[in-house]
Amino acid sequence: MPHLVAYGAVVTLKNHRTGGGYLHSHYHLYPDGIGAKQQQITTYTHKDDNNKWIIYKYNTNDVKGVTIVRSGDLVRFVHLPTKRNLHSHKEQAPITKKHFQVTGYGENGTGDANDIWRVSIIGGTDGSEVTTVSSKIRLIHYLQSCALTSTGKQLPKWGYEQQEVSCNPNLRDANAIWNVEENFFQKLPNVSFKVYAPSFIERFLESHAVMFQGNAGLKPKEGEVTSRPWQWPINYRGQFFSGSAYRIYLLGNPVIWWGNLVFLIVFVIVFITRSIKQQRGYVKTLTVEAPNRHLEACAWMFLAWSLHYVPFWAMGRVLYFHHYFPALLFNSMLTGILFDYLLDVIPCLFPEKIGTTIYHTMMGLFLAILMYSFVNFAPLAYGMTGPSSSERNSTMSGLKWLDSWEF
Repeated sequence: MPHLVAYGAVVTLKNHRTGGGYLHSHYHLYPDGIGAKQQQITTYTHKDDNNKWIIYKYNTNDVKGVTIVRSGDLVRFVHLPTKRNLHSHKEQAPITKKHFQVTGYGENGTGDANDIWRVSIIGGTDGSEVTTVSSKIRLIHYLQSCALTSTGKQLPKWGYEQQEVSCNPNLRDANAIWNVEENFFQKLPNVSFKVYAPSFIERFLESHAVMFQGNAGLKPKEGEVTSRPWQWPINYRGQFFSGSAYRIYLLGNPVIWWGNLVFLIVFVIVFITRSIKQQRGYVKTLTVEAPNRHLEACAWMFLAWSLHYVPFWAMGRVLYFHHYFPALLFNSMLTGILFDYLLDVIPCLFPEKIGTTIYHTMMGLFLAILMYSFVNFAPLAYGMTGPSSSERNSTMSGLKWLDSWEF
C-alpha cells in the first residue's frame, strides 16, 4: 500500500472517532421526506467494497502521471461501485437537523459544484502531502463551508441501521476527522505495513476505548426484559431463562438478598458509630484490635461492592439483572464478616453462660434461615412445573412475595 495518496487512487476513508466507521454508500436512496431523494451516504463499521472511493481533482476525471493530494486541494470523491459523487447541499440531515444532508449525486463523475470538497490536514499547512493512515484530515464542503462528519447516530431500517453522515457547519467538530485507511494506486510503490503500525500503548488505549464505546451503545432487543440498577439490591424483578415444561426463573434468594441489604445498612451504622467512638476514646483498648479487623475487612468489601454497583447508575446502555451478581458476591462476603463480628461482640455484652447460649442461638437461626430459604426457592433454579404462581392451585403461589415477580 503506497505511503502517499495520489489522484486516481482508490481509497477508503475511516472516521477518526473511537470505533468510527468507513465512509460508505450503496444503491439505495433516502426515502420520501428525508431531504433530497438521492443516494444514501453512511458510515459502516465493517470492511466492504461499498466503502471504496476514487479521489479526483475537482474539475477533471483524467489522471495523468502521479500527482499527490495535498492539504488545501479541491477534490471530488467518486463512489467506486455506483459512480456517484460525494455531495452535500442545504437540506437537513436525516437525524441531526442542524447539519446538512450528505448524498451520492451525479452520473459517472459528472455532477455539480456541490460535489467539491477541500482537503485540510489537521496540524498541517497548505501544501502538506496527504499520507495513508497517519494524516488526519477534514473534508470541508466548498460551497456550504461545512465539515463532513459522522454523528454516530444510528439510522432507521431504511438506512440499514448504519450510522448517519452529515455536513456540520461547525468546522471544529471532533467527529469530522478522517484518515485514509486503504490506498490502492499502482503507479506508486507499496511500503511495509510496519510504517503504519501503532505502538503497543496506542493499540491498548484504542482497543479499550472501542470496548467502552461499544458497550455503552448496546440497546435492548424488541420485547427483551431489562432492568435498572435501583431494582437489583431489592430483588425487584427476575428474568425467565426457560419457558419449557421445566420453567427456570432467575431470581435472587430473597432472604439472602434482603438480608445482605440489611447487613449493608447495619455495617454503615456500626462503622460510623465505632469510628466516632474511637476518635473520642470511648472504645476500650482491649476490645479494639479483633473487632477492628472485622470492620476493616467489611470496609474493603463495601468498597468493592460500591465499585461493582454504583457505576451502573451512570450507564446509558441496556442493563440486566445479572449485572448485579459481582456486587452481590462482595455484599454476601460483607454479610458473613459482619455476622462474625456480631457473634464476637453481642455475646460479650452478657454473662458468659448466657453469652454462649446467645452465640449458639444466633448461629443456629442464621443457618436455619439459610436452609429454609434454599429449600423453598430451589424450584426457581432447578425447574418449576405446573401452574404459574399467579394461580391459586399453584405450589409456588405462596412464594410470590412481590407482585413484580413473574414466575
